[in-house]
Amino acid sequence: MLVHQILKSKATADVVTVKSGTSVSDAAKVLAENRIGTVVISDDGIVAKGILSERDIVREIGTRGASCMNETVDDMMTTNLITCGLSDRAGKVLQMMTDGRFRHMPVLEDGKMVGLITLGDVVKARMSELEVTKDALQGMIMGH
Repeated sequence: MLVHQILKSKATADVVTVKSGTSVSDAAKVLAENRIGTVVISDDGIVAKGILSERDIVREIGTRGASCMNETVDDMMTTNLITCGLSDRAGKVLQMMTDGRFRHMPVLEDGKMVGLITLGDVVKARMSELEVTKDALQGMIMGH
């Protein structure tokens, strides 16, 4: 299955973003309000400058204390983004996420963000593929 097929199967293709300079506290509110685990930092909703996850926030609170919530997302976000394209295969994306130990990946087309794919999205797609393969093999074995 390809990334563009996975994005089509999602309930919404919207990517929740916050602008540079947003406080970590406000970004955490956005995460909570939208019931999501990651927010993309983008000033225009098109170019991803970074990504900030609830794990990033908790890690910093544990290390530096709650005062880090007053800092900006620019101080805490991951800027070395690993991204994928619409024509990438789910298996490749799953491997990149597993190797990099992250759960959210921006999807780019011509350098512009067109979606966000999660580990859960990819696992669901791979399981669907495996189910189709299993059914086809069972059909061949049974002579259907």
